[in-house]
Parts: sequence; structure tokens; C-alpha cells
Amino acid sequence: MATSHTAAPARPARRLWRRLMRWVVVLAVALVVAWLAGRWANDAAIDKLRVASAQRLDGYAVSLENLLSKYDFLPGTLELNKDVIALLQRPGDEALRAEVNAYLEQLNRRSGSTTIYIVNLKGVTQAASNWRSRQSFVGDYVAFRPYVRDALRGMPGGFYGVGTTSGEPGYFFAHGIYYQGRMLGVATVKVNIERLEQGWEQDAGKVLLADANGVVFLSSVPEWKYRTLKPLPLAVQRELEESRQYFSHPLAPLGQRELRQLDGGAALVTLPGDQRTPLLSLTRSLAPRHWSFVYLSDLSSASASARSVFLFALLVQALLVLLVLYARQRKQTRDHLEVLVAERTASLREMTHHLSEENSVRRAAEEKLRRAQSELVQAGKMAVLGQMAAGMTHELNQPLTALRTMSDNAQVLIERGRLDDAKGNLATISQLVARMGALTGQLRQFARKSDASLAAVAVVAAVTSALFLVERRVEQERVNFRMLVRDQDVQALCDSNRLEQVLVNLFNNALDAMADCDNRQLTVNIERANGRALIAVTDSGPGIPEQIRAHLFEPFFTTKPQGKGLGLGLAISEQIIREFGGELRAEAVAAGGARFVIVLPLAEQETA
Repeated sequence: MATSHTAAPARPARRLWRRLMRWVVVLAVALVVAWLAGRWANDAAIDKLRVASAQRLDGYAVSLENLLSKYDFLPGTLELNKDVIALLQRPGDEALRAEVNAYLEQLNRRSGSTTIYIVNLKGVTQAASNWRSRQSFVGDYVAFRPYVRDALRGMPGGFYGVGTTSGEPGYFFAHGIYYQGRMLGVATVKVNIERLEQGWEQDAGKVLLADANGVVFLSSVPEWKYRTLKPLPLAVQRELEESRQYFSHPLAPLGQRELRQLDGGAALVTLPGDQRTPLLSLTRSLAPRHWSFVYLSDLSSASASARSVFLFALLVQALLVLLVLYARQRKQTRDHLEVLVAERTASLREMTHHLSEENSVRRAAEEKLRRAQSELVQAGKMAVLGQMAAGMTHELNQPLTALRTMSDNAQVLIERGRLDDAKGNLATISQLVARMGALTGQLRQFARKSDASLAAVAVVAAVTSALFLVERRVEQERVNFRMLVRDQDVQALCDSNRLEQVLVNLFNNALDAMADCDNRQLTVNIERANGRALIAVTDSGPGIPEQIRAHLFEPFFTTKPQGKGLGLGLAISEQIIREFGGELRAEAVAAGGARFVIVLPLAEQETA
């Protein structure tokens, strides 16, 4: 008997313990599911941020390359100046030095560069565009600079550093000056690229540009300049001190700490002063300069999105638990009502059986029946209340769904199925970058002397290829283009690549001339006359005065505003056509505008 009395109280305790453990498991599962949902939302937000960061880095890289490519050819053109050659041959001629100084000063002002100077084989500056300044480079010894050493060894040099005389940073282009196959000195052009930082400072992220050693020399955060992404080895420190690349700057480490590596060159990092808030770091290498662009994005939005999804997941699971409890409670109520009805029915049957015996029993039975009916009505009311509760639960689901919709932009894209749109945008941007890269390549080839042999070139195909490079601009500026071809099979003896360069230059000049005109008509005529192939490019611009036409093909002569051109395009184009054995001339148009005519020799199969 004693055993049965002690075992009875233990059963409710065990039941209570099992129920408690069941709720603990449910809570643990809910927390794990909510955490996984938050982690997924955080990863999705980081992926979206990484894609946006990559797009911005691509844009910044293109802007940087466009700026540098404008000056890449400029040092090599200085050997075309006879006074520069003469000064390197006669360094003691002060009158000649004054003329070269004035020439470099004017060229520097037209090109928009910082400084242009000439160095002899001993590494001593002979002439400079800043000869009037107290910080003139004339007489400075610069042979220790890497770009000067490279140029003296016959390799065109490129170098970013801080000036040892002026203290101003810039990118240095260096190219050997040759005369009759013998090197006489080095031409150097210094360009300020710090103006790129103005656009970076307006970006929500942080932008860094570091050299091959990890030294940050451009940054949207001024105090990060001349800091290092990681501590420098002693050998690198000695090399930088010898070259005085960053002059007196201490080059202290930035203190960046990497938390986790991600795909695609991305990582989660922290910076000094804010170790608790991680940043998304995306790195893009710039070859062949061996520079690295670093873009740092704030992850606070991703963290907020993860928290919102975590809370939303908890709310959804809580709603599901409430629905389960409601269903269980409703089943228990229905079972209880069924038992109650069964009991009342049995009682009524018993009372009905005894109705004939006495009226009092009948009245009592009727009274019990009325009470039973009242309870049934009450149970019906409870069922209706249950349905109303279900309706209220459905109404609460709508604001929860709205909260989910606003929680995260990445989740909205997935729910709306717009992943293809995002991929489409990336594909479109990739095509534009490729197009710009092709244009940049054409511009670099424009200043490079080609050694291609002459061959038969289909003139119509060359004009079509050149038009492709300016087609976008023709459409944007609403220019009416016409190509009149009298002989489709005209073939000229030339180099197709360089002919296309000449045509692109003429097309761009025509578009520039018509920029302020209401009527914009660009016409290309292709014909054969007197055993020669003729290509005429005619525009409807304001035309070219006679006094200007006489100087069009002179180097560095330009009618464009300062900074819009160096005046080398037509000079180089005329030289290319002359090398083909042809002629490039400018003609006036009676109805207004200008016409440039290219005359080329016909290929052998044409003349045969």
C-alpha cells in the first residue's frame, strides 16, 4: 500500500517534466531556425553589396586608366622637338635652355599636366616647365628615381611618388630621348591624379589605392594616405628610403585585421577604433602597374537585415505554435462537447423512460433537457468565438507579411524573382566596360607607331569599322550620318588598323565641330579617281577659316579649349597617310562646314 501512495504523486511530476522538456526543445529548434534564416539574409545582403562594390571598383579603375592613358604618349613626343635634341647635345647653351624651358612651360599648360622636364644621361635635369618657380627642377639630380633608371635602361618608366623638391605627389611618365638611334636623355611628365579622390569622397564606401608594396597613396579618407595595408619588410623599407618614393612620410601600418575570407577576392575586416563593426573589403588588381583598388563597405545594413529576418522568423514560428495550440484546444473542446452530449442524451433517455410513471419526473427531465440545450447553445457560441479567433489570426498575418517584405532588399529580389534582372544589369555593364576598354585600346594605339606592312584594304569595311567606334556618340548627339559609295570594291594599299585610327580622329573632330549646331550632318564619300582611292569626310559645322587651315597639320596646333586636346591628332593622321604614299588635305565647303579628303594609292589588284 505504501508503494502505491508514493508512486501516484510521481506521475504528474514526470508528466510536467516531459511537457517542460518538450517546450525547451521547441524553443531551441525555433532559435536555430531563426538564426539560420538571419544568417542566410546576412549572406544574401553581403553578396548584393559585393556585386555593387565590384561595379564601383570597375568604374573607378576605368576612370584611372583613362586619365593615365591621356599622357602615356606625351614624353615620347618631346624627341620630335629639335631644340630639345640640341640642348641635350649642347647643355652649356643657356639661350637654348631658355627656349626649351618656355616650350615645356607652354606644352605643360596645354596638356594639363603638373610638370614636364628633360634629364640628361647623368640624371641631371636640363630644362623644366616650372623653371620660373622657386622650386624649379632645373639642375636637380634625379637619377635615383626608379622611373629615371628604367628609362635610361631603354624601358619607358611609370612611377607614383612624392616629389623631393616640391613635396607634391604625382604619377611620373618617363621615356628615353633618342637621336639617330642613340639615347641623349630622358623626357619626364608628372601628372596629378589626386583629383580622383574628390569623386571617391562622395561615395558611401571607403576607397583605397595601394601600390605593389601595399602602401596606400590615394584614399577617400585623408588620414589613411601613406599608411600600409600590412607591415613592410625591412628590405622594402630600405628600397623605399633609397628611392624616396614617399619622401618624408613614415608609412605606418593601417592596422587592418582580416576576420574571414569570402569568394571573389572579398573579405570581412575590421579597422582600428571600431573593432566590433566588420566591413566588407573587396580588392581589384590593376595590371600591369601592380596596383590594388580596395573598396570597404559598411555592413550595418546587412546586420540590420539579418536581425529583421531573425525576428520575423521567430514571429512566424510563434504564430505556427499558436495555431497548433488553437487546433489542439479546439479538438479538446469538440471531444468534451461530444462526451457531454452523449452523457446528456443518455440521461434524457432514462428520464423519458420514466415519464409515464410520474409527472414530477417528467418535469425534472424537461428541466434537465433545457439546461442541456442551454449548454449546447453556449458550446456553439464557443465554436463561433473560435472561428473569430481564426479570422483575427489571418488578419494579423498581413502586417507580418509586410514586415517580411520590407526587411531586406535581397529577400525582396528573391521573392519577386528579379535575379535575372540583376544578372542582366551585370551583363550590360560588362558589355559597356568591354566597349570602353576597346575604345581606350584604340586611343593608346593612336599614339603608337605601327610597323605593320602595307596590304590591300577594303575601304568600305575600314570606314564601317571606324564608324562602330563612334556610333554611340553619333546616336547620342543625333547626327545624321550618310555614306555615299560609288565603287563598293575599292581597295587601297595601306594598313587597315592605322587607316581606321585616322578615320576615327576625323569623325571625332567633325562631331566636336558640330556640337553647337542645329543641323548636324556627317557625310562620307568613297570613290575612285585618277587611279587613286578617295575618302571624303564632310561635316555641317562652322567650317575652318583659311588662316587656320594653313596650320591644321602642325604638331600641337589646336583650336579646342585648353584641356580638350593637344593638337597632335591631325599631325599624326597626316603623317600616317603620308607613310602610305597618300595625302590628307582640308577643304572648304561652299554651303558651310569642313571637308577632309584622304587620297590613297590603289592596291595592285585594283590597278591591274
